[in-house]
Amino acid sequence: MSAVRLLKKLRNEFLRRVIYRRYKIGPGFHSGTRVRIWARQKVEIGKNFYIGRDSFIESDVIIGDNVIWANRVALVGRYDHHYQQIGVPIRLASQIRDPDYNWLGLNSITIIEDDVWVGYGSTIMSGVTIHQGSIIAAGSVVTKDVEPFSIYAGVPAKKIGNRFNSAEDLELHKKEYEARYK
Repeated sequence: MSAVRLLKKLRNEFLRRVIYRRYKIGPGFHSGTRVRIWARQKVEIGKNFYIGRDSFIESDVIIGDNVIWANRVALVGRYDHHYQQIGVPIRLASQIRDPDYNWLGLNSITIIEDDVWVGYGSTIMSGVTIHQGSIIAAGSVVTKDVEPFSIYAGVPAKKIGNRFNSAEDLELHKKEYEARYK
C-alpha cells in the first residue's frame, strides 16, 4: 500500500472513530475534505460510504451500505429555524440546534437505502426516503421520496427514468448484489 493511500485510510478511520464517534459509521468510510456531519439525534451510516468534499449532513439520517455522494451534496433540515415564531425575526428565531427547540422537524429522519448515488451539488431535504439502487442527478433538490432503482433529476427532483434498461437486468443486479454484498 502506498504512503498516500495509507494516510487517507488513517485519516478516514480517525474521522470515523474520533471526530464522528458519537455517530454510528461503518467500515469503509471515506470523507472528502471540508465535510461536516451533524445531527440532533442520529447519524447511522453503513459500510463503504463515500462522501465527497464540501458535503454536509445536517439532519438525522440513516444511510445504507455502498452509497456514494459526489462533491457538494447537502442533507438539510426542512424546519431548522422556527420561521413562524411570532414577533421574532427568522435570524433570531429558535433553531433545531437549540436544546429547548420544540417546533417541527424534531423527529424527522431521512433514509437513504443501499446502493444509492447522489450527484454533484444535489440537496436532499430531511424526512425523505431514497430507496435502494437509485440515482439522484447532479444539481437536483430531493423534496419527496424516491422510488427504488430509479433516476431522479431536477428542482424539485422528479423521476426521469429507470436505472436499468430491462426488468431482467434489474433482477440480475438484485441477485448479484445480494450474493456479493449481503
